[in-house]
Amino acid sequence: MPTSTTDAPGAGASQRRPLGASSPRYGERIIKAFLALCAGLSVVVTIAIVISLVAPTIGFFQKVPITEFLFGTKWSPGFGEQSSYGVLPTVVATLDIVAVSLLVAVPIGLLSAFYLSEYAHPRVRRVVKPMLEVLGGIPTVAIGLFALMFLRPLAAKLLPFLGWDSIFSFGVAGVAVGLMVVPLVSSVSEDAMRSVPRGLREGAYALGASKMRVSVRVVFPAAISGIVAAIVLATSRAIGETMVVLIAAGATSQIVPPWDVTEPVQTMTAFIGSTATGDIATGTITYNTIFAVGTLLFVMTLSMNMLAMHLVRRFREVYE
Repeated sequence: MPTSTTDAPGAGASQRRPLGASSPRYGERIIKAFLALCAGLSVVVTIAIVISLVAPTIGFFQKVPITEFLFGTKWSPGFGEQSSYGVLPTVVATLDIVAVSLLVAVPIGLLSAFYLSEYAHPRVRRVVKPMLEVLGGIPTVAIGLFALMFLRPLAAKLLPFLGWDSIFSFGVAGVAVGLMVVPLVSSVSEDAMRSVPRGLREGAYALGASKMRVSVRVVFPAAISGIVAAIVLATSRAIGETMVVLIAAGATSQIVPPWDVTEPVQTMTAFIGSTATGDIATGTITYNTIFAVGTLLFVMTLSMNMLAMHLVRRFREVYE
């Protein structure tokens, strides 16, 4: 039975709508406005963060040359006339811990994602994936204490020939951060792999490919953009981690070789966390140092994310 319609003023027959339809749809407009507000909020927050960093950072560089800050190898702010503001040791320490964490998180996370996506029974997946993601909800303070009280003695027992002279170690801190970001790599990568169309798998099976070959040669390349995104998110999480490195890596500002994993170091976030305690007078050079390090950390993270976005767009696979 045909539906009765009415013409809107100035509209043609193709723009007719059913009788009883509300016009305009205020509910949908409110929802769209709310969603736009939520999307714009992140932009506003980012701009506010940048504004809060700029003024103290400019004040810092008015007293300390930017070349000394970026390339100096001695970091000892807040020591009066003996203060040095070469941030390079904390940058190197941050990158060392991030590298160790990725060496732990990427293999474990990707292998877990392959298992959950391609091999696990649906019942097993429903149990294992939530349990794996619980690790991402553990407080970072607890993970830091776990690294200090369990991983550090375990490493000294299993690898005594390395010579563990300090209770702090950037290698142990890196392993702890890696374990912390495993759920991030695993969950995002598994979602990317499961979004690969089933027809690609079935076509490969029809050609006689094994499950391993399908996983490596078909699923992995098709999901590479999502996997890259997962690794980038994990890297950003590792760079910004504070409590684990503050507890397990120590607060010794020094440049150590990447293979000397038993040495204590101080990362950029650890310096900010240990210095920004509210006991420093506002406007002093030590106070401004916190914002200078925060600005450098922000620029590093932003540059890495921009590079990752370029890689994701380049290798992205679109299926219709």
